[in-house]
Amino acid sequence: MPTILSAFGFLCLLLLINHDGCFAGTANAEHNLRATDFHTHRHRRHRGHRRGEEFEYSAVSCRAYSASLDEFGAVGDGVTSNTAAFRDAVSQLSRFADYGGSLLFVPAGRWLTGSFNLTSHFTLFLHRDAVLLASQEESDYEVIAPLPSYGRGRDTDGGRFISLLFGSNLTDVVITGENGTIDGQGEPWWGKFKRGELKYTRPYLVEIMHSDSIQISNLTFLNSPSWHIHPVYSSNIVIQGLTILAPVTVPNTDGINPDSCTNTRIEDCYIVSGDDCIAVKSGWDQYGINYGMPTKQLLIRRLTCISPDSAVIALGSEMSGGIEDVRAEDIVAINSESAIRIKTAIGRGGYVKDVYVRGMTMNTMKYVFWMTGSYGSHPDEHYDPNALPVIQNINYQDMVAENVTMPAQLAGITGDQFTGICISNVTITLSKKPKKVLWNCTDVSGFTSGVTPQPCQLLPEKEPGTIVPCNFPESPIPIEEVKLQRCYSRRRNM
Repeated sequence: MPTILSAFGFLCLLLLINHDGCFAGTANAEHNLRATDFHTHRHRRHRGHRRGEEFEYSAVSCRAYSASLDEFGAVGDGVTSNTAAFRDAVSQLSRFADYGGSLLFVPAGRWLTGSFNLTSHFTLFLHRDAVLLASQEESDYEVIAPLPSYGRGRDTDGGRFISLLFGSNLTDVVITGENGTIDGQGEPWWGKFKRGELKYTRPYLVEIMHSDSIQISNLTFLNSPSWHIHPVYSSNIVIQGLTILAPVTVPNTDGINPDSCTNTRIEDCYIVSGDDCIAVKSGWDQYGINYGMPTKQLLIRRLTCISPDSAVIALGSEMSGGIEDVRAEDIVAINSESAIRIKTAIGRGGYVKDVYVRGMTMNTMKYVFWMTGSYGSHPDEHYDPNALPVIQNINYQDMVAENVTMPAQLAGITGDQFTGICISNVTITLSKKPKKVLWNCTDVSGFTSGVTPQPCQLLPEKEPGTIVPCNFPESPIPIEEVKLQRCYSRRRNM
């Protein structure tokens, strides 16, 4: 009997193409199909719909069907666990993947949940007054294997807790809304980590891996247990219009960490963090070298960052798979430790090359430029001390910084110079109590032009009296050409 009913349900799905109807999912232990289980709305622009108010949003892909979280028994009181409801909703809506995709609407409310997986051709949409509250119970997060390019968890030797929103081997995933909120409620996790009480690495808020065509936009993320947004081993990614907030005193609360990803666009984001606002990564020592997947074709623009103890944009330190073709422009940094920081070490191998940063405005900075070849941390004792990183063709141009303690701390590796550094048209105003040595440079080479205060001797001025620009690429990377569509869906009338 269940088999017959399931076939009937699939037939109902096909019939929905021609009229507004409902699809009855497998919502009980007997797999019975009931017309009241949830409504999947077939979207038609400019036609009235008796079940709800139409709303508009922008996305890489629009969806043919939608359902509301409350139709799966969820309760938005901030206390009731909705983990099962989210999991059931995604499972049921995954059936529409080949029929125009689906959208899960999260209405106003405070929706407590543990981890749940996303699916392909799927949109998670949060109402402006919707708050996803991440469970603080370890039991609500499966323990999964370490990333192969890291060899271990970042916090501990063993595995890691799965992220709140997780996906693997997916295509066409959108996480968006009307600036709704995803709150990691990370304080208990921060305390456990500080006291050494965790057996596994803390969960992130979003991790999507081995996937293609990802959009994360128009949301607020708060207080992740660790990193907030972590796309890894993925491609064709748009991250846009996010507000990410965490206490500036809590480490490891990175904002956005593209990791072994290709063709990524991060734009129009505001981040306050106790760690790097954006950290670009590609694997750790021998594990990253062996995995061999670089991060490349990365565009970052119109970012505002506050990070008193870390970088606005960090490259590394886990960069053993390589980082190349990184472009950043129109960046505002306020009360941050450093603007652009390149972090690496002996044993990392890999490379950071073809980096282009311009149009940066900074106020109250410890450093403007910071490179270090002795970052030092290793996953284990089996790293190769002969694996030296290559740092080359690093370009900074058109920058203004005020209230700066030290313009530059640039330290390469003895016998492994950081080469091809260009700094052009940069004006730095010092704080009332600057460092005595303004530019500290070792094992680096390149040139400067039109930079004040005067740089170190290892970066001599090129053609004094004339501002010589750095060599920036003229052709765009492919993700710049991706346009979001205007999409329509409907809220269910409650």
